Amino acid sequence: MAAGKVQPILVIKKKGGHEGHHGGAWKVAYADFVTAMMSLFIVLWLMNSSEKIKKAVAGYFNDPKGTASLMGTTMTGTGETVSAATSDNLQRLKDKLEQEIKARKELEKLSKQIEITITSEGLRIELLEDKNGTFYQSGSARLSDNGQELLALLGSELRTLPNQLLIEGHTDAAPYSSDVEYGNWELSADRANAARRLLQQDGVRSDQVTQVRGYADQLLRVKKNPYDPSNRRVSILVKNQEGPLMVVKTAVAVDGTKGAALAPVAQDAMPKPTTSPSAPPSPDQAARTAEGSARPAAKPRAAQGGLLSKIESMIPGGKK
Repeated sequence: MAAGKVQPILVIKKKGGHEGHHGGAWKVAYADFVTAMMSLFIVLWLMNSSEKIKKAVAGYFNDPKGTASLMGTTMTGTGETVSAATSDNLQRLKDKLEQEIKARKELEKLSKQIEITITSEGLRIELLEDKNGTFYQSGSARLSDNGQELLALLGSELRTLPNQLLIEGHTDAAPYSSDVEYGNWELSADRANAARRLLQQDGVRSDQVTQVRGYADQLLRVKKNPYDPSNRRVSILVKNQEGPLMVVKTAVAVDGTKGAALAPVAQDAMPKPTTSPSAPPSPDQAARTAEGSARPAAKPRAAQGGLLSKIESMIPGGKK
């Protein structure tokens, strides 16, 4: 080899054989594993949570919007769970209303058009119309004689409860008339409002009815037949009330004034005062009362040493 000639550098690269493609099946298995672990932790968390949280989670899965318990518009009810005590109270109220309706001959023949059911929202009372109109005059918000009698009966019973009331009006899908200014929306709302006025006329408190709504044909009772007469109805919802049902009693105060008070159903009489309020105080009692009123009010004891003085003593240059 001649001097000064540079030998070229050769770089040899070897390519190894590539293994077969493994695919993405492992990703699906890993996602299933993570989902299972998340579900396990959610179950363990719920087992140690309070009843309020459990009800809230259950309510979310039943109604993600979380509005059913407030709106009170579902047919079967998807609101809060009814406790056993509340359910028993509503059942007694339902039985009492059914007995009162059967006791009146004019209303007994209409019992098939009066449905009283217990849902998770409360006690729902529905007045179902027929093709000729039962509780309202046909195509009108005016109550018939049967409607006035039934609502008077309901008002006399519902006024004794502290439960809030919600009144809803519904119509079928048939157009009301050719008048564009008055239709099924107005008719359903006017019928519900007419029921509210009559209930309050028969004793229901003004603050007891919290909502009056008209839904037209948006919540049909018989969805397969939008023109079924039973879709025209008025619903009265007695909303759930925790604790025993109460009745409104009129109590007479010692000064002769009257006032309304809530008392349990089992309570038969108001408690009587043990001493007579009209009896004059004895001389000893009068002297002790005068002495107590003349005595100055006790001042709160100051903290020993004073917190402020201790802090000032710790500051350089402060008071010693």
